[in-house]
Amino acid sequence: MPVSGGHVFVSYGRADSSYVRRLVAYLTRSGVDVWFDNDIPTGDRWKTVLEERVTSCRALLLVMSPDAGHSAWVAKEVTLARDLGKRVLPLLLDGEILFGLDPVQVEDVRGGRMPSPALVEQLQGMAPRRSVIRHLIGPVPEEADCFQHRSVADELAAALAAGETAILTGASGPSAQILSGLGGVGKTQLAASLARRLRDGGELDLLLWVSAQSRDTILTGYAQAAAEVIGADPADPEQAARAFLAHLAATTSRWLVVLDDLTDPKDLDRLWPPRTPTGRVVVTTRRRDAALAGHGRLLPVDVFTSEEAYAYLAAKFHDEPHRLEQADELIEVLGRLPVALAQAAAYIVDRDLTCAQYRDRFAAHPLAQLAPDAWPDEYARPVAVSLMLSVELANQLQPAGLAGPLLTVLSLLDPNGIPIDLLTSDPIVDYLTDTAGRSVDAEQARDALTCLTRLHLATTTDRSDPDATNQPLIRVHALVQRAARENTPTAAIATAARAAADGLLQIWPPVEKDTSFAQILRANSTALRANAEDHLWQPDPHELLFRAGRSLGEAGLVTAAIDHFHTLHTQAHQRLGPDHPDTLATRHNLARWRGQAGDAAGAATAFEDLLADYLRVLGPDHPHTLTTRHNLAYWRGQAGDAAGAATALEALLADYLRVLGPDHPHTLTTRNNLARWRGAAGDAAGAATAFEALLADYLRVLGPDHPHTLTTRNNLAYWRGKAGDAAGAATAFEALLADRLRVLGPDHPDTLATRHNLAYWRGKAGE
Repeated sequence: MPVSGGHVFVSYGRADSSYVRRLVAYLTRSGVDVWFDNDIPTGDRWKTVLEERVTSCRALLLVMSPDAGHSAWVAKEVTLARDLGKRVLPLLLDGEILFGLDPVQVEDVRGGRMPSPALVEQLQGMAPRRSVIRHLIGPVPEEADCFQHRSVADELAAALAAGETAILTGASGPSAQILSGLGGVGKTQLAASLARRLRDGGELDLLLWVSAQSRDTILTGYAQAAAEVIGADPADPEQAARAFLAHLAATTSRWLVVLDDLTDPKDLDRLWPPRTPTGRVVVTTRRRDAALAGHGRLLPVDVFTSEEAYAYLAAKFHDEPHRLEQADELIEVLGRLPVALAQAAAYIVDRDLTCAQYRDRFAAHPLAQLAPDAWPDEYARPVAVSLMLSVELANQLQPAGLAGPLLTVLSLLDPNGIPIDLLTSDPIVDYLTDTAGRSVDAEQARDALTCLTRLHLATTTDRSDPDATNQPLIRVHALVQRAARENTPTAAIATAARAAADGLLQIWPPVEKDTSFAQILRANSTALRANAEDHLWQPDPHELLFRAGRSLGEAGLVTAAIDHFHTLHTQAHQRLGPDHPDTLATRHNLARWRGQAGDAAGAATAFEDLLADYLRVLGPDHPHTLTTRHNLAYWRGQAGDAAGAATALEALLADYLRVLGPDHPHTLTTRNNLARWRGAAGDAAGAATAFEALLADYLRVLGPDHPHTLTTRNNLAYWRGKAGDAAGAATAFEALLADRLRVLGPDHPDTLATRHNLAYWRGKAGE
């Protein structure tokens, strides 16, 4: 009997490949050496690869389903394993028990469950991995169905082996500028394949996958890694990112950083990962800027070769070779573009067609009749026509008429991850109701997404996927998005854009406990502005424009918040005029974040100028005028004039009591800041007394878990300590920390600040 190797062989039917990919990822994370045929070139499937892998395995893990029962390859694999005396471990995914196996030995994984801990432990003993990755940060995209090995993958591996940063770009050619802006040639899949191979091969200690569409997403990814790997404070992403890059430069651990879909090379200024003997960097981008060449080896990625495209379709139709009739002709019609071939293959299977029949439908579509000069580039025609064929079919599926409008919404958002909860938000359900002309509910909205995924127009992450984020996401290829937008009337785009903005606001949490989810929301806001900004200003500026900027600041990305509101103010000034309330609101936000960035004096000056305009435009008792007086006083105090801040707030409090009454939130906030600046001016005991009285009112008006109540408890504890009761302050901060952990979560800046204050006052109390 041949000597067994160190892996578990997974035997399965092609229809179960999605489950098998999750199974392999799960077992790999658990420390099991697993092998499955996810990357075998067509023609080498049995004699040269599978026979050797079954022969050398420790055991065969059989995923049983109706498709597996009908697969000749599964039967061959199981027969060979039995002939060689290998253990066959069956998993029942669906259907009946196969091949006369003992029902007692069968593990039930129906519904897509993962194997039991007992079986995993058994597999660990049979085929232990030599290394399990210690840090995996960011969702590595799932492997595309029937992923094809390509020659550029070997160039990528060679570049990394030589210690170079590899930069995957769009291929050169007559339409290089446009092409490099389209994508669709498989750069992300090549990078993901490499990342999975290194990860699953035990060659990495740390893998970081970052969606690099903006400096925000890059900093957030680095900060998340810094928090996990070196315990850095993620509340200041800029500082955490610097600490993480310094760690990469010094560590001897084996690491890989993938920066996927870099939109603007300037976003990586001072953020390029270092070159080290144990580190590897891969960047994918649609850009071909000359400056990129100074950071690594540029590897142009073109469309499939004719051979690769045929191999892809052959793998998709592996059990139904009759579908390949005139496949070569269809491949050329679709420009050998992977994303167009994927849509065509899904359509062919769904409609039970051949490649020849699909080509006839393609040629007959009205979009295909347009003259060549009507298309902006060589890839627009195949993607647009294949897209419209698929959308028309998706719209016929139940619930009829919803898939197209839903794709219009998705085409305006971030291609790398759209929160699936957005689909069931009230604004999106209402939008689908208005578009369809009939009542639509949240369940039908989810069903419409299923129509899109069925036709390969969208994909979704799975909560059980080890690589998934905490929030399920929808991904739509950027090239599909572009084709969808270009084939949708402007009025429909405007309606979809406002619905998307309303939906994002509805699912945006008031307290951003999940920093990764907040970043996803900001990325979708950025994409929406890029694709439909004019519609977000008409008939009036959408609140999402402001919420996204505040989120940047609240996440610690203060410089980015300043840039956001500076741009917003310029646009508001041009679109609305200098005295419009929304233009003045952008100045308010800009001044606030300038102060948060450390320029307290500049913030005070800006608020002083803004106050003069508010008094002129809105009058002395308008809420915006009063709020500006409050902020002016605050930043004067921050700039060093505590007594002046207290005096200004005392006068403001009298006006708030007159205009708004004693229980209004603005009145209570003014009392909070008045107490604070009295303490800063030297009256610590008076500040503590004032905060104690304020806390009683906050508890009565807002309740114990409101952020303002928690902040007041923080301030009361602090000024008790400053008044001489360090032990009392420590006790109060300890109680506050428990509540902030419960209400805000462990990573919120206020929770981290409370931990800091607790440690400080424990020290002051003698501990």
